[in-house]
This record gives sequence, structure tokens and C-alpha cells, in this order.
Amino acid sequence: MSDNDGKKTLGLRGGPRSGQVKQSFSHGRTKNVVVETKRKRVVVPKPASGNAGSGGGGGAASGSSKRPAGISDAEMERRMKALAAAKAREGEEAERRAAEEKARAEERERRRAEVEAKEREEREREEKARAKAEEEERKRQEAEAAKARAAAEKAAPPAPQAADDARSAPANRPAPRKTERERDDRRDNKQNRGRDDGRRSGKLTLNQALSGGEGGRQRSLAAMKRKQERARQKAMGGSVEREKVMREVQLPEAIMVSELANRMSEKVADVVKSLMTNGIMATQTQTIDADTAELIIEEFGHKVVRVSDADVEDVIDTVEDKDEDLEPRPPVITVMGHVDHGKTSLLDAIRNARVVAGEAGGITQHIGAYQVNVPDHGKLTFLDTPGHAAFTSMRARGAQVTDIVILVVAADDAVMPQTVEAINHAKAAEVPMIIAINKIDVPAAQPDKVRTDLLQHEVIVEKMSGEVQDVEVSAVKGTGLDELLESVALQAEILELKANPKRAAQGAVIEAQLDVGRGPVATVLVQNGTLRQGDIFVVGEQWGKVRALINDQGDRVKEAGPSVPVEVLGLNGTPEAGDVLNVVDTEAQAREIAAYREQQAKDKRAAAGAATTLEQMLAKAKADENVAELPILVKADVQGSAEAIAQAMEKIGNDEVRVRVLHSGVGAITETDVGLAEASGAPVIGFNVRANTPARNAANQKGVEIRYYSVIYDLVDDVKAAASGLLSAEVRENFIGYAEIKEVFKVTGVGKVAGCLVTEGVARRSAGVRLLRDNVVIHEGTLKTLKRFKDEVPEVQSGQECGMAFENYDDIRPGDVIEIFEREEIERTLT
Repeated sequence: MSDNDGKKTLGLRGGPRSGQVKQSFSHGRTKNVVVETKRKRVVVPKPASGNAGSGGGGGAASGSSKRPAGISDAEMERRMKALAAAKAREGEEAERRAAEEKARAEERERRRAEVEAKEREEREREEKARAKAEEEERKRQEAEAAKARAAAEKAAPPAPQAADDARSAPANRPAPRKTERERDDRRDNKQNRGRDDGRRSGKLTLNQALSGGEGGRQRSLAAMKRKQERARQKAMGGSVEREKVMREVQLPEAIMVSELANRMSEKVADVVKSLMTNGIMATQTQTIDADTAELIIEEFGHKVVRVSDADVEDVIDTVEDKDEDLEPRPPVITVMGHVDHGKTSLLDAIRNARVVAGEAGGITQHIGAYQVNVPDHGKLTFLDTPGHAAFTSMRARGAQVTDIVILVVAADDAVMPQTVEAINHAKAAEVPMIIAINKIDVPAAQPDKVRTDLLQHEVIVEKMSGEVQDVEVSAVKGTGLDELLESVALQAEILELKANPKRAAQGAVIEAQLDVGRGPVATVLVQNGTLRQGDIFVVGEQWGKVRALINDQGDRVKEAGPSVPVEVLGLNGTPEAGDVLNVVDTEAQAREIAAYREQQAKDKRAAAGAATTLEQMLAKAKADENVAELPILVKADVQGSAEAIAQAMEKIGNDEVRVRVLHSGVGAITETDVGLAEASGAPVIGFNVRANTPARNAANQKGVEIRYYSVIYDLVDDVKAAASGLLSAEVRENFIGYAEIKEVFKVTGVGKVAGCLVTEGVARRSAGVRLLRDNVVIHEGTLKTLKRFKDEVPEVQSGQECGMAFENYDDIRPGDVIEIFEREEIERTLT
């Protein structure tokens, strides 16, 4: 076959079509261009040969008819070679697969033979042991029978047939076992064949090799058990349905579809299909209510157990302690009293420390927790509370977590407002008090006056025939401290304070702060149990894991028992002072309880701030319409101080002006705080904290005022002064004179002019005037003109005549009285 057999030579019919085109350009220029047109090559298939019956011609024709149109012989040859190579490779691949399958089959047979051999050996061993046991039993019975025959006086010899039966019985017994063994072998072979069916499922694909190979995702133990169960059922003949497991499904108030399927151990697709059947179009990530979920659970045949969101807190251990588990614990003593009465100095004298020297303004503004080892009295835990009026909440917390209250009263100052408040806190908490009359070394000291003043508040000391212990002390000279400690020890002995150190820890947050290097830090007083490093706990809306415990001396400790104050590191956020700390078992429980409490607090705040009806919203808007607000942003070093400042700010103001705390937090002033202050037009107040560098730069650029304070007196006074500036000035009227109209004149261009006699005081041009007729005010305004004779004068003295004209008012008559007054604006201040 030649290359051009049955084909025409390539080329263009008639040759290229050529012609000339004349192009015109600007300025009369032209150009002739030769244009050549070429035709596109079109491949036409060769028509089939008509002489199909001839031998050679027929073969050629049939061969060319199978060839695709436009394919040359060389291309066809290459394709045939590629096809032959592919067939050869396919054959090799089939042979290789057959060899591998044969090797796998041989390996399976070998393993099956090994298993069968082991099982056979085991059965033979069991048969031998059983036969041996039966032989021993038979020998024992024969021995007993021989003894019985010897004992009998007239024993007949056994019949030959019976002896033959007895001898033949052991030989005949194993025959059924042989059939049983064969039946076991057949069942094992059947099971093995059932197990092998899974291995003969087909050739190994790439996906199977990647997903099921070594190092990939492994099947779970439950899946393997289910597979074995299915294989066993298949081997036993027939697919027996597994018995459905009925489960108790815990159902909260709202649940996600995927979580519901997980709790029922059902497929998510089946649950979604069931929901759609009931007319609810929900995906696996959507949340459904409890009633809908209950219908689905009952439809799947499970039992519903309704649970509330509040049930998450049930994991907190509230078991009553047994008496044998209780051990004595140190007493917790809170030192309370009025500001500057010497509470911290007295505690310093007991601790031999100098805390007062390090406090701003010489006053305590935080709760301090210390544990002191006093000779002859053991360990005592002291809480030092602030005495300033703004720290009411701190004093209330101190009274709630304490066992004994030491009420410090200065002998030269007697009972003061915060002393009375401390007495009320102690009475509310039902805590026994010990009165420490301090500063008895001062010349103006009057201890008896203190005792007498306490009677007004139903506190009767022992010297006044009462039950409350009182001790005269001097923190400066150290006198009376031993008697005070004796009183504390006696009171603690009466109370019989005990706790269980072996249970999960429970405590109260005394103070909380955000430390730059250590993160959120909480000062916790452990009340029950033992708090250890590594414990997972939940405290208020926060949770955490104890990363470190630091005692009042600054040393790290591994654990803290009852009545021990420690700093706890490892929280995920700053808790509120007064929150209760509880140790839980798992991190998931702690996170769930904290999330629930946070949501509850959020809902409570939203409910408190939102007006429920339109009328309430309108009434609130109308009430706030005439009230001026001073917005401020507060950042403090500890949570208790921030809370105290916010409460003090709420007390500042009246019906016309008030202070609104936009945000109060713990830690340094940040750029976010400055941004919030700028948007609200509020100053930023830092109490014992400073702004970081980005915050200072942002404040300078945006013109936000940042003010720093370390004493709460100064902070309250400055905010009060700023709020006073929002008050409208008080307008006071001063009457400076009276004038009587004697005659009324009409002046062209001016109108009516009253001829007056100043009867009292002075008449001024700039003053305000009222026109009185029969002692009734009929007009109030200003003077248009004040003349004496023909001259305009600023004022006219008493007893002199003058002319007056009112601005925009002409109804004046003789006998009317003009009252002249001046208005004076007086700045008001908040008290």
C-alpha cells in the first residue's frame, strides 16, 4: 500500500486567488497592495470501494473502512503498537494480580491451617483431660462399690453381661464426642470462610490504600466489634437484626440536632429525615426546642430525661461532712472600724510589719489577707478592711467570710459612721465582736466614752455588764496586744471551728486584680477542703486551673488548707470580689458552669436595663430629658476598688445631674478604653493604674483627658466638682428700688413715657422692671429709656423724679408702681 493510495495530492484547486487593492492615504497619496486569498484545507473521507468481492481488493477495502478518516498509515501503525503494548501490560498486570491473589490465598490457607491445628490441639487436650477425669471418677466409683461389696456379708458376683456392659461403656462413650468435634470443625471452617469473604471483596484501590493502610485513620473498637458481630451472624446463616438499645436521653431546654443524634446514638441523617417527616426543616447545626426534640426521641424509641440549664451546677459537691472527717482550723478574724482609727497599725503591731507606710494617703483601700503564727495561740488568719465610706461592699464581704470581728474604735474619736456600719455588718452576719479601744496612749483618750457610745447601738461590753469583750490597746506602743490575742483565742475556742481538709476545696474571693505579668490573680480564702496546684475550679463567671498558689509572704506553696489565704494564678478572666470558688472534676464541667453563669448574668443585666413596655420607655426618656450626665470611664488596680468607685459615683448627683460610669474594669488603661472615652466624650480615671504607651499616644491625638488618683477622697471630690459644673446656676433676684408713676406723657418717636418719682432705693437703666397695678404684676421687662430732665442717665437715686419708657409696652397709667430689680447668678455645688 503506497502513501498516496486512494488519496489526492494536497493543494489548492485552481491556485491562489490573487488581486490588487488600492489604498488611499492623506495628502492624496495612494498605494497598490497585492492580496492573495488561500482556501482552508478540508479533509474528505475516501468513499468505500465498490469491488468488495475481490480478494486483495476486499481486504484492502475492509482495512481502510476500519481506519478513522484522516489518519495516515504511520499514525495507524503507532496506534496499533500502543494498543499491543497496552494489552501486554494488561496481561502482565492480570498475571501479577493472579500471583498476588494466589499468594494471599496460600497465606490465608496457612493461617487457617495453623488456627485449625491449634484449635484441634486444644480440643484434644480438653478431651484427654475430660477422659482422664472420667476415668478417675469411674475408678473412684468402682473402689466405693468394692468396699460396699466387701462390707456386705452376702454379695452375689456380678452378672457377666453387666461386666461386659461396664467394660464396653468407656469404649463407647467417646463416639458422640467424635461427631461433636467434627461438627465444631465444620462450624469453624464455615466461620473462617465467612471471615475470608471480606478479604475477597475485590482489588485494592488507591483510596482504600490511603485511608485504611498503616498510619491512616483506624477503625474504632466498637466498629470492629460490630463487624465481627455481622460476620458471625452471616456465618450462622441469615442476617439477624440486632436488638435496639433503649437509652435515657438527657434533654435540655434547647439542643442542636447533631448533639441530639449523638445522645441517641443515631445517625444525623436519620434524625434530620425524622424532623422533615414532622414538617420541620432543620439542618444538623440548627437548634430545636425541647418539645420538638422530645417527639423525635420518643419516635426513635428512647426515654426522655428533661434537664434544666441550671443542672450544670449540680456537679459542685454539696455533701455534708461527717464528724469524724472534721479537723480544727484557724479562726478568720476581720479587723473593722472607721477610717484612720488604727486598724492596719494594730494589725502591723501583731504581725511586726509595716503595711501603713506603703499605702497611699495612709489609708487602706484594699482588703488585705494575712496569716500570723502567734506563740501560744497557733495560727490566726486576719482580714484588714478599708474604713472609708466608699468601701461598704468590701466591709460586707469581710464580715461574711469571717468568724470573729475585731471592731477598732479610737479612744479620742469615739463611735463614727463607719463604726456603726461595721457593727451592722457584724450583726447581719451573726459574727461575735471584740471591741479594741485603740490609741489609749493619746492624752485626749476617753475609753469610757467609747463604751457609753456603743450602748446606743446595742453593743454592751463586759465592763458595762455585757457579753461583748473589750480590750484597751495601743498599736504604737504595743500595749494590750496580748490581752487582745487572748480574747481572740478564747472566742475561737468557744466557737469550736472545724473543717474537712480532705474534700474538694471551696473558698471565697476576697480580692481580684489583673496583673501585667501574671494575668488575672484572685486572693482566695479557702473555707473548706484543700486547694492544690493543678485543681480545676470555677469561680463566678470565670474558670481556670490552678497554675500557682502564693501565700501572704510571697512564697509559692503546693496546697492551701482551710482558713488559709492565697493568691491563685491560672484564671481565664478576672472574677468579681465576693464570688465563691469551687473545685470540679473536669475542665468541661468548669467551662460549662462558667458559660451558664455568664449567660445568666447577661440576661439579668439586659432585663434590668430594658424597659418592658412602650409606656415605660417613654417615661424613662422623658425623665432623662432634663437630666445632665457626666460620663466617666474607671480603671482600677483591683476589682474591689473598681466596684467601690462605681458605687461612690452612683451616689453623686441629684435630679438635675448624675454621674454615669460607662465602663469599670481592672488593669492598665488601654487604647480601647481611650477609644470608648473619645466616642462618649468622657474622661478616663485611673486608680492606682497607668496608661500604656499606645493609650497615651492615642489620648494625646484624640484629646481624651486621663486623670490618675491613688486616694479615693481626691477622686470623689474631683468628680463631684466636675458634676457641679453641669448644674445650671441659681438665679437670685435683688430688689433695688421702687418708683411711682405720677403722670404719663406721649412723646413722638418714643411712645408713652412715665413721669415717675423714685420712692425707694435706686432706679438703674440696666435693671429689670415689673409694672404693678393694685399690687398685681401686669408686665415684666426691661427699660427702653431712663431720663432725668432731658438727659439719658444710668441711674436715679431715691427721692428724685425721672422719665421711664418700657421696651415694647405702652399700657401704663398714673398710680402704677414700678418695681426695679437685678438678677444675680450663683453657682451651685453638689453636697
